[in-house]
Amino acid sequence: MTKVLADDHPGRSRAQDESFAAVLARLGAVQKGARGAPAYSRFVNRRAGRLLAAAAYRAGLAPNHVTVVSACFTFAAVALLAVAPPAWWSGLLVAVLLLVGYAFDSADGQVARLRGGGTIAGEWLDHVVDAVKVSTLHLALAVGLYRADVVDPSWLLLPLAYSAVWSVLFFTMILNDQLRRQAGGTMRATRTDERPSVLRSLVVAPTDYGVLCLAFLLYGATTVFLGVYGLLALATLGYLVLALRSWFREMSTLRRPAGQAHGGEA
Repeated sequence: MTKVLADDHPGRSRAQDESFAAVLARLGAVQKGARGAPAYSRFVNRRAGRLLAAAAYRAGLAPNHVTVVSACFTFAAVALLAVAPPAWWSGLLVAVLLLVGYAFDSADGQVARLRGGGTIAGEWLDHVVDAVKVSTLHLALAVGLYRADVVDPSWLLLPLAYSAVWSVLFFTMILNDQLRRQAGGTMRATRTDERPSVLRSLVVAPTDYGVLCLAFLLYGATTVFLGVYGLLALATLGYLVLALRSWFREMSTLRRPAGQAHGGEA
């Protein structure tokens, strides 16, 4: 779900001089490492994002434009989820909108890399859109279920809890990156000669935002959907608890540069 820099890099475009195949080939050389990426994000979304990035680049779109397109698809799904009744058609439409938005979410960073890098403003915009997305999706589900009055009210606690889990997970991942940078480190990367574990990608698949999007295909069968949705929430919570321990140990090994101000320590 978190990516690097997505922003405008003005005055630099070879888009009209490159074929689609040539742009794809360039993208293949500037991909992020796949270490830790769950299965859907790694094997489906990044590849879909690569195709969209190549098309957007050749069309002259800046990374910020792609971020806005991603937000339009995603928040259209969020709005639909809040107002439409649980049904097969609404679940299908929500899933498609979310998945297209997710693919564009991958594409904006790839367009930035094609253009030589992004800016701080672009990274900010990308993270803000992601932060709104991971919380409002679950809140919209709670609103939609409440409006439709198709489940016992106690079920509404589930999307509220899921929203809290995703918000903490997203915030912590962003915080980790910032603290690593403050300590003079870099985001952990996979060695170019090391193939990331496919098994690990499959094991952590239930925590994948893309898998959550796919779950809405079951929205018409509300009881089945809530069962799958609950399992995904539980898996994400379990991952968060385990990851927090690992991340805290990592943070305990980091040191700030001498003289740099800090807070939060008792």
